[in-house]
Amino acid sequence: MARVPLMAGNWKMHKTRAEARAFADALSADAKSARGVEVVVCPPFTALGVLAEALEGTVVKVGGQDCDSHDQGAYTGQTSPAMLREAGATHVILGHSERRQYYGETDASVNEKLKASLKHGLVPIVCVGEKLEEREVQLTDNVIIVQVQRALSGIPAEQVGGLVFAYEPVWAIGTGKTCASDEANRVCGLIRETIARHVGPGPADDVRILYGGSVKPETIAEQMAQPQIDGALVGGASLEAESFAKLVAFDQVTA
Repeated sequence: MARVPLMAGNWKMHKTRAEARAFADALSADAKSARGVEVVVCPPFTALGVLAEALEGTVVKVGGQDCDSHDQGAYTGQTSPAMLREAGATHVILGHSERRQYYGETDASVNEKLKASLKHGLVPIVCVGEKLEEREVQLTDNVIIVQVQRALSGIPAEQVGGLVFAYEPVWAIGTGKTCASDEANRVCGLIRETIARHVGPGPADDVRILYGGSVKPETIAEQMAQPQIDGALVGGASLEAESFAKLVAFDQVTA
């Protein structure tokens, strides 16, 4: 069965509740009713409920940018998967490089959050990617393989097919630099091969693998033409309704 493309927007620390509502209002009717592509927007936690309400009745889903691995407890500042679900989230981003770089996220904590997300019925979008210095000394493949293997530790094979992975080379995030499409495709293929070695080719074939890193309307058609790239995890270009709508309609955009 063909994998359904996924376009996911990561707003990071942008937009108030009012701005999130305005985005939903401005998003084109075509994007709100898109067929043949899954659409997810991941706002800050404060705007999640408002955005879910504003997009109710459309195909656009909402997700969290992170979650805790615990159901509840004395974890000041944290948000549980159950809280995300209750606020209207269907997806959650895990292990984004900014979480790893600034907030001490590790492969082990990503794995725990992945298990917690699955327990509460969220679709995890697991981010993996190498730093510039790692790429420069030809460590890209090693870094990716280890991150994928550790993320999947203890995850039953029957749950793996529903996961989403995102290849986000750290050196391309928010820098304006974009990984060449053929190289992004190669690394996405490596992610799939690593999953296949872990749980077999069946689930690995079902997993959707996104590319992220300065994705924009001008690059999306070429990226989506690659056989191993099933969609995009988009930062800056997801903040404006018009540019995000163009990404959702990737098959109508000329590179």
